[in-house]
Amino acid sequence: MCTAFVSIDPRSTTPVVVLAVRDEYVTRSWLPPDRHWPSRPALVGGRDLQAGGTWLAVNPGGGTEPPGMACLLNGFGPAADPAMRMSRGDLPLLAVSDGGALEALDLARYDPFHLVRAQADEVRVLSWSGRELRDRLLPPGLHVVVNDGLEGEADNRTSSQRAGRMMAARIGHFRPRLAAARRPEPTVGPAGRPTGEVWDQWLPIAAGDGLELDAPAALIQRRDFGDGRIWGSTSVSLVALAPSGVRYDFNSAPGSADWHQVRLGGQAVAAQPAGLPTA
Repeated sequence: MCTAFVSIDPRSTTPVVVLAVRDEYVTRSWLPPDRHWPSRPALVGGRDLQAGGTWLAVNPGGGTEPPGMACLLNGFGPAADPAMRMSRGDLPLLAVSDGGALEALDLARYDPFHLVRAQADEVRVLSWSGRELRDRLLPPGLHVVVNDGLEGEADNRTSSQRAGRMMAARIGHFRPRLAAARRPEPTVGPAGRPTGEVWDQWLPIAAGDGLELDAPAALIQRRDFGDGRIWGSTSVSLVALAPSGVRYDFNSAPGSADWHQVRLGGQAVAAQPAGLPTA
C-alpha cells in the first residue's frame, strides 16, 4: 500500500509539499536516489533493479524545464497483455522529462496505476484503470493518494476487504494528523538546514506517528505473509517544490532518524552508506 500525501498552498514560498511512502516486498532490490538514467541525466530517483525504473522521480529544473516531481502507485483493474506489457516504473521519468509527454503513450501496455505529477504551480493525479485514463487537477489543500486512488475513491479498487480497510484506516488516521500539523515550508536549493528542522511537525508523522508496524492504519508497516514473503515500507520521501527549485529528503530505513537531503542541480547526489537494505 504505497501512499502519497500532497499539500498545496499557492501562497506559500514552497507551494507543494509531498510525503510519499513506498511499500514493497523487502527482497525486491533497489538503489537509493541518484542520476541512474544516462538518457535523462538531470533526473534523480531511486532505481528499481528488477525493472529499471523508479517509484519517484525528481527534475531539479533548469533551462526550459521547470522543477517537478512524479510518484507512482500501483492501481487495480485488468492487467496489460503480458506479451506487450511495459514497466510502470518508466512513467515517473516520462512525467518529469520530455515535457511530460504521457499523452502519446499506448496505456493499454501498462497495468493500472495512479501517477502524482507535480510542479510548483500545478499538481495532477492521472489514474489508469486498465480501460480509461482519468486526469484530475488538484485544488489547494491536503490530498492523499493510495492504491485505491485519490482519497481511496477510484472506480477500480482492491477486491481484498482487508486491504481496503487498511487503506481507509491509514487515510482516517494520517489525514487529520497532517492537516493539524504545522505545514512545512523548506527552503529549496543545493544546501539547507537539517531535515528535522525544515520538515518540523511532519517528521514524526512521516516516521509512523508511533503506530505499531502491524497496526491496521500503519503508514510505516511490516507484514509477514509466510514462505519468506515480507511486505513492508522500504523508503520514505519528503519533497518540496518551489518555482526556483526542489528540496528532496530521503529515508531508506522508514521509522528511523536516518534522513538525508538528496543533492540536486549541479551538486553531487548525497552518498549512501554501504549495506543499504534491499526493498
